[in-house]
Amino acid sequence: MRAGSARRVVASTVAALLTALCVPLVVHAARTQHEPAAAADQHFAVTWAASAGRQNAGPAERSYRLVVRTSVGGNALRIRLTNAFGDHPVTFASAYAGLQRQGAELIPGSNRRLTFGGQSSVTVPAGETTLSDPLPGDVAAQSDLVVSLYVTGAQGPMSGHGLAMQTSYATTGDHAAEEAAVNWTDAMSFWYWLDAVSVQTSAAISSVVTLGDSITDGWASTTNLNHRWPDYLARRLQATPESTVKGVANEGISGNKVLADGAGEAALRRFDRDVLAHPGVGTVFVHEGINDIKARPGVTVDDLAAGYRQLVDRAHAAGKCVVGATLMAYKGWPEYDPAGEAVRQGVNDWIRHSGVFDAVVDFDKITRSPYDPQTLLPLFDSGDHLHPNDMGMQAMADAVDLAALRCDR
Repeated sequence: MRAGSARRVVASTVAALLTALCVPLVVHAARTQHEPAAAADQHFAVTWAASAGRQNAGPAERSYRLVVRTSVGGNALRIRLTNAFGDHPVTFASAYAGLQRQGAELIPGSNRRLTFGGQSSVTVPAGETTLSDPLPGDVAAQSDLVVSLYVTGAQGPMSGHGLAMQTSYATTGDHAAEEAAVNWTDAMSFWYWLDAVSVQTSAAISSVVTLGDSITDGWASTTNLNHRWPDYLARRLQATPESTVKGVANEGISGNKVLADGAGEAALRRFDRDVLAHPGVGTVFVHEGINDIKARPGVTVDDLAAGYRQLVDRAHAAGKCVVGATLMAYKGWPEYDPAGEAVRQGVNDWIRHSGVFDAVVDFDKITRSPYDPQTLLPLFDSGDHLHPNDMGMQAMADAVDLAALRCDR
């Protein structure tokens, strides 16, 4: 097939995808889910999240101890459990939330039972999610929260996040209530079943969702140190008293695309579940598109621009601000080629000058080499010429104008 014909095929395929993907998805809730009432001057805001996808089948009658880092602090903590990608119902026979002391060990006295509609267990049908009841008490910002689940009756694929950059734990049998680490012998780098945590906080406080691919997911950052760029952003927000944006929900998926499914559902397809369904979100931060460009054959500038417009339109319709970020250099990565680079440059020009986004952060400008603008600055390069190292991740977060995370919507 000639290059021109291939491009026309891609364009028509993308147009069809955009038509299909623009239909909002419904995030289903289990029968036990109820939205708890909040005081007039308070609301719930997401404090942690990780995009779920379809994972391999796992053994039944197993406990999972999942370690996550909160961003915004508050009270009345609740978790969201997902079976969005399962083929069968799954039962969470017991669920607890505590604070990490070290490894799988919890701070004594911190581990408390979670309930669902007043019950200690909940069964979530295939394709659905459920919220726990609010847990009385305060949760501090930047806490190492540990959610322990005992899962029974699991069959087929599990729902979860495959690139945690955080060590969690598993074991056979029900050990969710235990605070000691002795029975938690199986270390793992996944987050299964848990895909969001929210807290009740001041109605003036909001959260930002970072929608992206492996760079946002944190690939190449140091495991267990919370050195993803959204983590650095969360620390900046906490250290800035005048900022009312305090929560950060990281919805990056390694290998993800804006337009096409593959490594997880396309950003357009997962937008409702991974962005709009979270409480207290005021802003969406979009940094995604390099995987669309690197595909063979890749997409055009117009293709990605149309996808971005749909994301912005859907966010605006829900009253959210949208920040767009330019795509960073990737020369030296195996899939780099001059044609893809030309598209990246064109996409970045569109992001900078189209006026579609409420604000723009120029990640490309602050991370590229001054000697070869098609490559990452060596100081920020993890070594694979695509993903930033810890220093690059921090530079990205530092480049965000915190005032740009709010707009008049």
